[in-house]
Amino acid sequence: MGILIGLEHVSQEWPGKPVLADQTIGVNEGERIGIVGRNGDGKSTLLSLVTHQLEPDSGNVTWRNGIHVGWIGQQDSLDDAETVSHAVVGDTPDYVWASDPRTRAIIRELIGDLPWEGLVGELSGGQRRRCDLARLLVGTWDVVCMDEPTNHLDMHAIRWLADHLKHRWPEGEGALLVVTHDRWFLDEVCEHMWEVHDQVIEPFEGGYSAYIQQRVERQRMAAVMEERRQNTLRKELNWLAHGAKARTSKPKFRIDAAMALLADDPPLRNPIELKRLAVSRLGKQVIEMKGAGFSYDGRREDDVFSGIDWIVGPGDRYGILGENGAGKSTLLKVMTGRLQPSEGTVKIGKSVRFGWMSQHLDALGDKDDWRVRELLKRYRSYYVVDGKEQSPMQLLERLGFRRSEFEEFIRDLSGGQRRRLALLCVLLDEPNVLVLDEPGNDLDTDMLAVMEDLLDTWPGTMLVVSHDRYLLERVTDDQFALIDGQLRHVPGGVDEYLGLLDERNRAREQATDAVQASVVAPEAQKGGMHPSGLSNTERREAKKRFDAVERRLRKAEGEPDRIRGLMAAADPTDYAELARLQGELDSALATIDDLEGEWLELSDLLGIE
Repeated sequence: MGILIGLEHVSQEWPGKPVLADQTIGVNEGERIGIVGRNGDGKSTLLSLVTHQLEPDSGNVTWRNGIHVGWIGQQDSLDDAETVSHAVVGDTPDYVWASDPRTRAIIRELIGDLPWEGLVGELSGGQRRRCDLARLLVGTWDVVCMDEPTNHLDMHAIRWLADHLKHRWPEGEGALLVVTHDRWFLDEVCEHMWEVHDQVIEPFEGGYSAYIQQRVERQRMAAVMEERRQNTLRKELNWLAHGAKARTSKPKFRIDAAMALLADDPPLRNPIELKRLAVSRLGKQVIEMKGAGFSYDGRREDDVFSGIDWIVGPGDRYGILGENGAGKSTLLKVMTGRLQPSEGTVKIGKSVRFGWMSQHLDALGDKDDWRVRELLKRYRSYYVVDGKEQSPMQLLERLGFRRSEFEEFIRDLSGGQRRRLALLCVLLDEPNVLVLDEPGNDLDTDMLAVMEDLLDTWPGTMLVVSHDRYLLERVTDDQFALIDGQLRHVPGGVDEYLGLLDERNRAREQATDAVQASVVAPEAQKGGMHPSGLSNTERREAKKRFDAVERRLRKAEGEPDRIRGLMAAADPTDYAELARLQGELDSALATIDDLEGEWLELSDLLGIE
């Protein structure tokens, strides 16, 4: 198993913030590596160094000769003026990419709903992300590096991506490095983990679950070692403290040893835990929906959902599943009274107090010019948590904020900081029904665990929409799926929901095949005709022509480059020779155009996708 990429004594520092210090580590053939760590600790920086998007301050990042490295960052670099087709397959001829089953599957799964010749600049943020992901996956790479690839993907697409990456290379070949907060994805795809923290890269064997187990064990061992060190430290300090006169006569190596113990004393880490806040009393009725439906233009055929009967009671913890665009956020707005149903009724209990955190953090939207401290002053000066008075600032510190960050403007906070601040503000309002729309966005795995621990102890009612199946199945007791405008209880959780989607998609494909077959005349079917309208004999002949044209295309494809090479090597003063070669080049290009046209006609005739 050879090494593909090596990092040797790499150090990197941003202004005022060291990220990596003298790190040496390698990426070997066959490795599937997940990169985790707290927000800001350097995960994306590490990927940028590995892919040569960034040069290290010191040290070297070396690629093995001849390897190809593919990369997708959190922000795409697509050209708004180019078409979706060109952004994904570039100048590759249609007959080349369309004849590759893997490429067709990627395009069908990720961007099958996008206009193939539409402009990238007209796509939404999520559509651009899928387009960029398809661009990466259709390429042939020895190493693939991905920064938050599951962003903007629903659970069905995330499952497909995990399966694709697991089978992309034969065993022992290729390599994958992925930064993601999706812990299910890490467990499903990765066999090694790198944790970036405190300027080091710490490797772990196994997926995310194995990494957590090993980290807990390492922390336990570190705690044992620290206790021993503290005992030694106390003895040394006691020995040093026996008077000034005595210290002058002590051996220097003993004093040096004691000072080394003091220097190794680790800095206190920010505690990131938050106990549940007291909530106001919740009555027997929370939300009751009868025949509820919603349509933005009032027309029944355009319903987002319809005919929903659902009762949400005190203490119920429900997760809502659905594809992108299925209407999950709209359903939450109707349930909470933010939108009125187009049909049916929605009753909300009189004592209900909603605490709503949208995926766009609406509560902070008009407060970009506020400082964190100013926002917290809007709330009570203290809250009673586990019998102790705690100020909002103390509570925010437990969510990972430092005191120095209280003076920052909200607009300058990172995505993860904004989300933690928004969550705290929701809790400080002391609601009794939590409504969370994609609460895990922008949070690292450690902070997700903190939030889940908090939500585990939430005593009120909870409604959660999330594509993070790990989070959803942990903090909710039951899941419901919004599929084709209908709400279905899925007691089997995410696996049952994905199975329902697979059944629906198979039924749609069968219905499409049936419609296509129905356009063929019954007489043709009786006469031994193929659904394409050709007899079996005609289809065999067309297939032979198709294969012959494809072989000629492959052969002709390299001819223009060969002629251009001859033109480059020719005497620039030999105009006759240059004119002859130009004629050959024009002829070769015309031949390719003719063959491509014939290839497309035959592929349409045969129904080849």
